[in-house]
Amino acid sequence: MRVAVVGSGPSGCYTAQSLVQLDSEVFVDVLDRLPCPYGLVRYGVAPDHEKIKSLQGSLRTVLEHDRVRFLGGVRVGGPGGVPVRRLRELYHAVVYCVGAATDRHLGIPGEELPGSWSATEFVAWYSAHPDAVEAGFLTGVRSAVVIGVGNVAVDVTRMLARGAAELSPTDMPQAALSTLAASGVREVQMVGRRGPSQARFTTKELRELGSLPDTEVAVDPAELALDPAYADPSGLPAPQRRNVEVLRGWAERPPAEAAHHIRLRFCLRPVELLAEGGRVGAVRFERTAPDGQGGVTGTGRFEDVAAQLVLRSVGYRGVPLEGLPFDTASGTVPNVQGRVVRGSAVSPGEYVAGWIKRGPTGVIGTNRPCAKETATSLVADAPALVRKAVPDDPLAVLRAAGIEPVPWAGWQAIERAEAALGASLGRSVVKLADWESLLAAARTAAP
Repeated sequence: MRVAVVGSGPSGCYTAQSLVQLDSEVFVDVLDRLPCPYGLVRYGVAPDHEKIKSLQGSLRTVLEHDRVRFLGGVRVGGPGGVPVRRLRELYHAVVYCVGAATDRHLGIPGEELPGSWSATEFVAWYSAHPDAVEAGFLTGVRSAVVIGVGNVAVDVTRMLARGAAELSPTDMPQAALSTLAASGVREVQMVGRRGPSQARFTTKELRELGSLPDTEVAVDPAELALDPAYADPSGLPAPQRRNVEVLRGWAERPPAEAAHHIRLRFCLRPVELLAEGGRVGAVRFERTAPDGQGGVTGTGRFEDVAAQLVLRSVGYRGVPLEGLPFDTASGTVPNVQGRVVRGSAVSPGEYVAGWIKRGPTGVIGTNRPCAKETATSLVADAPALVRKAVPDDPLAVLRAAGIEPVPWAGWQAIERAEAALGASLGRSVVKLADWESLLAAARTAAP
């Protein structure tokens, strides 16, 4: 059986791993639009989170399996891409592990002003995603507002307060490193519309803010007290209880002199971005109060917070892939245990795993059982799937159609080029940040 897995992030790699474990005769091609594997582990995990980034080692083991083949630089669907129906003709089964490629919007006036960005765009820039642009994120910025209280919000807040000494050992692209090191940002406010007991960040990530050199972290105790669970957090689940304990400790500390100031704000929802000189100059927030049903309601009291940079971090969202059904309400492909559903019936040979299957929830490890469920469904369907005739080698068909994938050797050549770039800059490994450089490095691989 020949299977295509579209996407080489954690869900794609875990799917390939489960397939070769469950079926000793399956061959898996892992296709990715980018010439580099690992998805959000490479392009979404913060560069200073070396332990999480080391997960690339276990994903590498999957992609180097003798029945798994990496084919980078292959777009599926859309202009210039391999149509979904054509891919279905080349393989006995196709598993789509394409994640949630866009971010949610605030839906408020002024959101499109210059200086207003998604955290996704900012992360892509400092993570060297080849589609990212040098957008002058930090030009003229003295204070920033990060809207959201999840781990991505903590990541971008931390990056804005980091110095060159802490970022230089990472694989951050040189241009982003230089820009962040020279940044004039002195204050970052991270704001959530609900209380501290409902924040989505993990305690480990939260504590990292308190360990940043020359950085004061401040929390207003009066704002924390607006959360009914704050006074007695004993009834909260352990993760939320630990978060409240960390925040309580910061709220009780006296102010301190520091080069950077991080303020964690709660019970405020953005209602408008205000312009100043043709760009963002402030965020207008409305004070919120619990509505008794797990949500919040507005109080009619407003506060303007000055900011020349606004980063929204309010969640990811899946996008339709041309040729596949899509549920716009959930941002996922309709499925039953990973089997794609078209209309009211399961579509033979089409599967999904990861965020496009279940929505953008969980941590990296959540993808493992999700992928195994899909792979188990596929292997159970195998007797019917293998009756279909497919080419002996789909790669030859792709090449005949003018598609020249980046093989694993090409990715290894990119790794060597990034190590050489790092050495030339007196750093360790430095990512190549544009398509031209990545593809040029891949072409140096031995045929």
